Amino acid sequence: MSTFVPPDPEPSVGELVRRASENVSTLVRAEIELAKAELSTTVKRAGVGGGMIAAAVAIVLFSVPFLFVVFAEGLVALGLPRWLSYLIVWVLFLLVAGLLALIGRSQLRKIRPPERTMKTAKDTATWARHPTAPTAPTAPTAPTAPTAPTAPTAPTAPTP
Repeated sequence: MSTFVPPDPEPSVGELVRRASENVSTLVRAEIELAKAELSTTVKRAGVGGGMIAAAVAIVLFSVPFLFVVFAEGLVALGLPRWLSYLIVWVLFLLVAGLLALIGRSQLRKIRPPERTMKTAKDTATWARHPTAPTAPTAPTAPTAPTAPTAPTAPTAPTP
């Protein structure tokens, strides 16, 4: 005769904790894998998009000289000699470069040294050389309690 052993209807607390831990662990791993897959796709798209934009910028920069050739040839078509047309374009380049240099120089003249940083650096260096000197920066101190006013004293008569 065989005896029938029914399955444990209620697992123990330890078993429940073990199962919950396994399930949470599996869920976290699955979420991490999903995030990796999504980020991988996003990063690939961003890389391809950035590369395409960089290529477009490079092509535009390489095409700029042709614009100036067209401008010079347009001046030739208006009746100017070719040498004079290209000279005019070159002078325009010089004017634009000079204007950019003047703007850059004015921006550079507006730069001021970081005076507060320099002062605190000097103070720190002075303190580091002479940490007990009276000119050394002091650490903030706790406020002291106000002293009680003293009682006025009676005037004394001068002694003869």
